[in-house]
Amino acid sequence: MTDQILISGIRAVTIVGALPHEREIAQPLQIDLTLEVDLHDAGQSDELGDTVHYGLVTERVVSAVEEAKDVLLERLAARVADEVLVFSRVEAVDVTLTKLRPPLASDVASTAVRVRRTRAEGNAEPPSTHRAFIALGSNLGDRAAFLRLGVLGLDRVTSMSQVYETDPVGGPDGQGSYLNMVVEVETSLDPFALLRRCQRIEAEAMRQRTVRWGPRTLDVDIIKFDDIEMSSNELEIPHPRYGERRFVLEPLAEIAPDACPSGWNESLPSEGISAVGPLDLDPTAPALA
Repeated sequence: MTDQILISGIRAVTIVGALPHEREIAQPLQIDLTLEVDLHDAGQSDELGDTVHYGLVTERVVSAVEEAKDVLLERLAARVADEVLVFSRVEAVDVTLTKLRPPLASDVASTAVRVRRTRAEGNAEPPSTHRAFIALGSNLGDRAAFLRLGVLGLDRVTSMSQVYETDPVGGPDGQGSYLNMVVEVETSLDPFALLRRCQRIEAEAMRQRTVRWGPRTLDVDIIKFDDIEMSSNELEIPHPRYGERRFVLEPLAEIAPDACPSGWNESLPSEGISAVGPLDLDPTAPALA
């Protein structure tokens, strides 16, 4: 993880220390935080929901520090790290706690403790995860390379179908055939954040939306998300046409037959679709077809 959020110079006053006089008089502390967060979605969407709310982090940390009354600065630093890791998008945090005027016999400007904690090490509850199915398709350029870009751009792919070559359905005449596949992902994103992730991947593949159902470098569609049903101007789940499309249901049935509507295999024509083989995720792999 290379993206970071820095919150520096947070001030709080609290009881912390082992000496008798330190247990009687509150001392000023400075708190500096470095949060490791994937900021790709926020950089594309400009939405607060795709990042970590700095104000809420600051409020939670200051409240925890003022209430703690720990003996050791080390314990307080670990407590602050746990508070930050409560925020689901934070994967790791560096915490520096500085006593600004330590009550020592010698002339010392400050003393400080720095700790680093990851989500796996912290005591915070892990973020809730969701099961989603994503359909990918391409019929322009190096189709296999675009599918590979799509799969590698998604978080925690837990299962992936083989690739199918299919005739285009709808849209203008003269299109080339598609390569299609479906993957299952485990994600902590909500449906709208996952939609923005899919759109970002399409943008990286230089997807152009000029003709409805026209040729495209990469299509990345959410088919199902847990068992929820929702409809908005931005997103409809389950995908409104997935039950009519063999190029979606054939690969979906490979990895999650329970996610397919009953009787689909008998009701949909089987012409115009054939299995090509598994997708090689090695970036140097040759095109499938």
